[in-house]
Amino acid sequence: MHLKTDCFPPMSHQLSHKENRFTPREFDITLICDHLESPANQGSLFRICEAFGVKEIIFYGNPIDINSSRLKRTARSTQKLIPYKSVTELNEVFTQLKSQNTLLIGLEITTNSTPISKITATIDDKIALFIGSEKNGINEELLQQLDAVYHIPMYGTNSSMNVIQATGIALHALTNKLREF
Repeated sequence: MHLKTDCFPPMSHQLSHKENRFTPREFDITLICDHLESPANQGSLFRICEAFGVKEIIFYGNPIDINSSRLKRTARSTQKLIPYKSVTELNEVFTQLKSQNTLLIGLEITTNSTPISKITATIDDKIALFIGSEKNGINEELLQQLDAVYHIPMYGTNSSMNVIQATGIALHALTNKLREF
């Protein structure tokens, strides 16, 4: 049997970094990391945040070593593109975010969390997305201060996934929702 090839579109080729066909866009999303430890995860976080147009990253609890070779390898220079800061406490950050009417949401599986697909944010919302550490997630004290907590539904037997993979899924869902407006 012969496959009729004239009904298929011409073959694609993989685009190089210089051939990127996406239009840059920034969303009013601040990502706040609760004690993220791994330089590889920190570097990956810069990369995923740059890909999804995140405005800023705040590292809470663990100081970030921006000169770490592991961070630089995984970030692929995106650490130069995303504003970031490290803080040792969040009181001032919470005060600033609340004064700007920022929606404070967490990415964590809890007894009351909602699937991320149900997020109700709009393009007019300022959003602070909190993610947790590799080992412990978002600490309980922080969870109590958030406006809402969302989770990624999972269908296997594992109870969690890598924090950066989860962040990428959440940012995809969130930016898709914001692009609707």
